Amino acid sequence: MDRRSFITRAGLGGVGAVAATTLAAPAIAQSNPKVNWRLASSFPKSLSDTIFGGATSLAKYVSEVTDGNFNIQVFAAGEIVPALQVADAVTQGTVEAGHTVCYYFWGKDPTWALGSAVPFSLNARGINAWHYHGGGVDLFNEFLATQGIVGFPSGNTGVQMGGWFRKEINTVEDLKGLKFRVGGFAGKVLERLGVVPQQIAGGDIYPALEKGTIDAAEFVGPFDDEKLGFVKVAPYYYYPGWWEGGPTVHSLFNKEKFEELPKQYQSVLRVAAQAADSNMLSAYDFLNTAALKRLVAAGAQLRPFSQEILSASFDAANETYAEIEATNAPFKKIWDSIKAFRKDYYLNMQVAEYNYDTFMMVQQRNGKL
Repeated sequence: MDRRSFITRAGLGGVGAVAATTLAAPAIAQSNPKVNWRLASSFPKSLSDTIFGGATSLAKYVSEVTDGNFNIQVFAAGEIVPALQVADAVTQGTVEAGHTVCYYFWGKDPTWALGSAVPFSLNARGINAWHYHGGGVDLFNEFLATQGIVGFPSGNTGVQMGGWFRKEINTVEDLKGLKFRVGGFAGKVLERLGVVPQQIAGGDIYPALEKGTIDAAEFVGPFDDEKLGFVKVAPYYYYPGWWEGGPTVHSLFNKEKFEELPKQYQSVLRVAAQAADSNMLSAYDFLNTAALKRLVAAGAQLRPFSQEILSASFDAANETYAEIEATNAPFKKIWDSIKAFRKDYYLNMQVAEYNYDTFMMVQQRNGKL
């Protein structure tokens, strides 16, 4: 793909138009300085088709648009820094860029989680609407600036699965004492229900589950979970992952390094990030379909979380938010914005979208598709 066709295909509204104008050939080749950056990912290379691939897509787009003058070398989790230290590496300038899920860093400040996913927030389509048209990108960057970072959405997995369990989980009582690998902020909510959350990087989950160090684990969804082999060590596969209705994966850039870039390079990063965002979500939508069938054939026992568990979790989440909002002004500012949009978003979704999808699902179950 050449640089002009990429910009045309991106179709990203005002940003795309500005970038296309700025990068018009042949001036681009004359004005682009040589820039070489390193990017640390929080994900293993084994997930190159999906979540790790978001970073390589970003790097590919940036290089192509700049005629190879702006190069970003991508490193997998652990190659420069561990998966859960990517944000610190970007802040400190150890690397110029990172590709990660920001809820990994909620322990530093719960506000980190809001840029990615928190329990019972928005689905992927909704969170993208909030990011790009509801002021979410700017609101989250106000917070990231305090960390010396600039960030843009660069991927989304869609609503995730609820994870792999060694035993069936039917009631809230069954959650008590459960050692559960669960990413980020969700663990704080689940603690209220008696869960013992464990934050473990993706590449370390399987051995912990296999050895019985943990009782259950969630990661992403069918395609990635299949690659990591969880069905071999925990047969019960629960849904939905209510803590990750639409988790945004971010590209994070050291703020000082970003601001040193020519304006056209800054625009390229914005456009490439949004293209990678769209590409990742569509990849998951395509790949998860067949992967779920294969997992069931391999012995996965699909189970929905009970309404008792979902309702108790929803109440626990709201209690947690109320406590944080009372003492954390940046968190409250962003969460108030998400909540306001969430209320109207799910009102709108009940009309055409819900009824169309429900009808089509009925046709699928009746064998008519």
